[in-house]
Amino acid sequence: MAKKSKREIALTTGSSNSPLTVADVAVKAGVSPITVSRALNRPELVSDATRQHVLEVVREMGYVPNLLAGSLASSKSRLVAILLPTIANSIFAGAVQAIMDRLTEAGYQSLLGPTGYSPEKEEALLEAILGRRPDGIVLTGTLHTEASRSRLASAGIPVVEAWDLSETALDMQVGFSHEKVGEVVADHFFAKGYRRFSVVSVDDPRAIRRCDSLIARLKTYGLDQVPVEILPLPATWEVGREGLKRLQQRETPPELIFCSSDTLAFGVLAEAALQGLRVPQDIAVLGFGDITNAKFAHPALSTVSVNAASMGREIAEALLKRFSGTADLSVSQMDTGFELIERAST
Repeated sequence: MAKKSKREIALTTGSSNSPLTVADVAVKAGVSPITVSRALNRPELVSDATRQHVLEVVREMGYVPNLLAGSLASSKSRLVAILLPTIANSIFAGAVQAIMDRLTEAGYQSLLGPTGYSPEKEEALLEAILGRRPDGIVLTGTLHTEASRSRLASAGIPVVEAWDLSETALDMQVGFSHEKVGEVVADHFFAKGYRRFSVVSVDDPRAIRRCDSLIARLKTYGLDQVPVEILPLPATWEVGREGLKRLQQRETPPELIFCSSDTLAFGVLAEAALQGLRVPQDIAVLGFGDITNAKFAHPALSTVSVNAASMGREIAEALLKRFSGTADLSVSQMDTGFELIERAST
């Protein structure tokens, strides 16, 4: 039997003193190097069967693409940075997952960065991330430091501000109006006969805007007293329980509690059960975010859905259109809306 060369042995065993290349994968897969490159970086340019075959060979050989070399050649990193307040709260999970799924499908990778609800921490993250030249950036909300705004403006990178809409967009915005949420909640539950409203919220600017909007709307109905408990981050069941304890110590207990997140609402429900309060007979509870477990709570949690999956897909599509040069530059905002979902807790 003929003796194998070192390269042939390396291709067979997946080990070598030198790293495997696209050319090596192409030989093993029986396709051209450009086909391998497209299967890995531009999957829309090859058939599904070809892409799956190439990926199978890549896994079999243990090939690791040289992303730096590819980005230097194309001036593209195929990386999108997603900055969000926290990865501990599942309220953001649906939108982020939808963004990442669509970007992965298009051959892009995602980098997550938690800002801790702090514009200053966001600024520090942006300084580190921009040096790696991502193709696009997704920010949560519209509250940024002046340094961040200046840095992003000079970077020339497509930016999507998510979960919010404002009159001063950095670039593109995909989200909903927090003020409108407060108004709709006030209108709906006032019409149902509720008069003693209250709020349990963490110290998040977006949540406080919803709270302020609710209070302003209720004032138009002649309701001037809306007890509010603003508690420190992060949003947890414990914080929700503490919020209800404080509200129950007030002279007039509330009929309805609007929570800044479903997580806080779960805590309120737990504390209500401990205190022997019936939901919704003694107290009604409304969350925000419609996370996966909301419908399975006891009682099932009424909440505000922000159409997270749809929002995430639209964010990804907005970036991909900019990357491909097909975006309508006259449109800078997309309102993905929200939905008030009533379940047993109200």
